[in-house]
Amino acid sequence: MINLILCGGSGTRLWPISRENLPKQFLKMFDDKSLFQLTIQRNQKYCDKTLIVTNAEQFFISQDQSEEIQLNKNLTFIVESIGRNTAAAIAFGAFACDKDEILFVTPSDHLIKNNSNYKKMIEEGKKAAANGYLVTFGIEPTQPHTGYGYIEAKKNNNSIMDVKLFHEKPNLQTATKYLENNSKSNNENSTIFLWNSGMFMFKANSFLEELKIHAPEVYDKVFIAYKNSKKDSFIKLHTQDMLDIPNISVDYAVMEKSNKIKVIKSDIEWNDVGSFDSLDTIFEKDENNNTKHDKLVALNSKNNFVFGKYKTIALNNVNDLIIIETPTALLVSKKGESQKIKDIVQILKQKNPELVKYGRTVYTPWGRYTNLDKSNKFKLKTIVVEPGKRLSLQKHFHRSEHWIVVRGTALVQRGDEKFLLRPNESTYIKIGELHRLENVGKIPLELVEVQVGEYLEEDDIVRIDDDFGRNI
Repeated sequence: MINLILCGGSGTRLWPISRENLPKQFLKMFDDKSLFQLTIQRNQKYCDKTLIVTNAEQFFISQDQSEEIQLNKNLTFIVESIGRNTAAAIAFGAFACDKDEILFVTPSDHLIKNNSNYKKMIEEGKKAAANGYLVTFGIEPTQPHTGYGYIEAKKNNNSIMDVKLFHEKPNLQTATKYLENNSKSNNENSTIFLWNSGMFMFKANSFLEELKIHAPEVYDKVFIAYKNSKKDSFIKLHTQDMLDIPNISVDYAVMEKSNKIKVIKSDIEWNDVGSFDSLDTIFEKDENNNTKHDKLVALNSKNNFVFGKYKTIALNNVNDLIIIETPTALLVSKKGESQKIKDIVQILKQKNPELVKYGRTVYTPWGRYTNLDKSNKFKLKTIVVEPGKRLSLQKHFHRSEHWIVVRGTALVQRGDEKFLLRPNESTYIKIGELHRLENVGKIPLELVEVQVGEYLEEDDIVRIDDDFGRNI
């Protein structure tokens, strides 16, 4: 069995801790591991191989986080130049496998706590998938949630049930009716409503056959894109081929139309961490049901979710709030309203798109940099370059740069000369001078960069050569 991990998405409902450059699946919030890493580790126990479908912008960070947990064997990446939704992503995975291979399709950003029931769920799913069924996994609702799709299943005495209908995310009144139906559903001929977990299991060929019947254009265009892809250390899909693929979900393309669908009711303590309200249920609470937080001072305040690590947060006589503190943005919301944060993100995309895309720390294919301070004439940042990696060969028209190494060994190219810099050594790059920075050591290279000039934005970079295929 192969674990096909869908690793796209921008996590806008967890803004501002989740940004497009570092979405929620890569945030290390759980014992210094990300949801992406936990997903890999959880499913390694049951799967022989791991296949990760990601986009070009997130490929390098998913690769780095895989290496951090020492997953470098039986691992393949499929890199989409642009996303075309889950139907195409799953189809790419199916084309990349033997036709009789069972695929266990999972999102990369869910939290699961009941491992024993999870194992039982997988074993039941494998039996049904081996018989040619397309299996989905449903979670019994605990509240009338409006942020999930629902699966209406024909109730029987088994955990594996026939699917009657898939339902889109409902309004509160409809979701409440679903739960009322469940409480009255006590005979074998009734139906039950389950949250759609977004996890699936089937043979590769079983899925492709159903895709060809119910969404033939998706099948044909994905087949062409996969056939034309560059297959090296990873599978890279070309932009023009991707643009030709219909942008539709797997539910719409196949699951809502096929007559080979089964659903397994799964009691696995599942959380999609899709909002701050759901994240609130995970973290430890103090005696007033506020988030337990070293930097929180709360006076006459109860039931508040507080997330942040940079400043002391003081609350005075407020209840039922969500307070999210980051170096570049502060969010305050009422509990129960966090689903609407995605609407704030849409407004910010018009007013200040950089706040949606980046936090103070920006992750790159070679490492990361953190913006510490900025004025009209200078910018101060720290830079970390991972071992064996280097920045592009580049120059700037509007700024000079001072580099001071604080850890590791740097190979600097400046004009026609190359030289090494070690801790407490520095160099100066004048405006317009060709330069490059490379980590030739075994540990991360860390340095402080001071930029001086009339224009200090990141688009003042002219790339001459780049190891990662960025625009030159």
